[in-house]
Amino acid sequence: MADFTISAPVPADEEDWRQNWALYLTRYDVKVAPQTTDTVWRRLLDPLSPTRGLIARDGGGRGIGFCHTILHEITWTVEPVCYLEDMFVAPHARRQGVARALLYHLVEQARQNGWSRLYWTTRIGNEPARALYDQVTGGADAMVRYTIRMDRQQNKPTDPPADIG
Repeated sequence: MADFTISAPVPADEEDWRQNWALYLTRYDVKVAPQTTDTVWRRLLDPLSPTRGLIARDGGGRGIGFCHTILHEITWTVEPVCYLEDMFVAPHARRQGVARALLYHLVEQARQNGWSRLYWTTRIGNEPARALYDQVTGGADAMVRYTIRMDRQQNKPTDPPADIG
């Protein structure tokens, strides 16, 4: 296994995080406003924010990967659940166990903090990530995700049928 460490982000991680964040967004063909990037970084450092993160650093302390999570309440348990929203490993650091280590670090946090669940989504065609996730979880669950994007006109929900209350 490669020489790296994992811990919460600190202010000194900002430059590497921004570079990796930009690569992550490019990989998913997503554009976010600079203000959004600034806000995400501030949330990651804010101990009162439900947005949390982990940074993987190489032996020289450079950021080579990250994960972002959202801790939230649900109606099925008293304990909070953790949504793994983003996970990325820099291309030069892939296949060295970084993603697996980030994921296991997060699982250990969930156990230590008494969270009831850790969950995430990924693209169907993301075969390398899905292979790791299948090893860690035993396979995807039976849930299907639906999304209505409020920032796009083409995703307007249709009117309900007239016979619905």
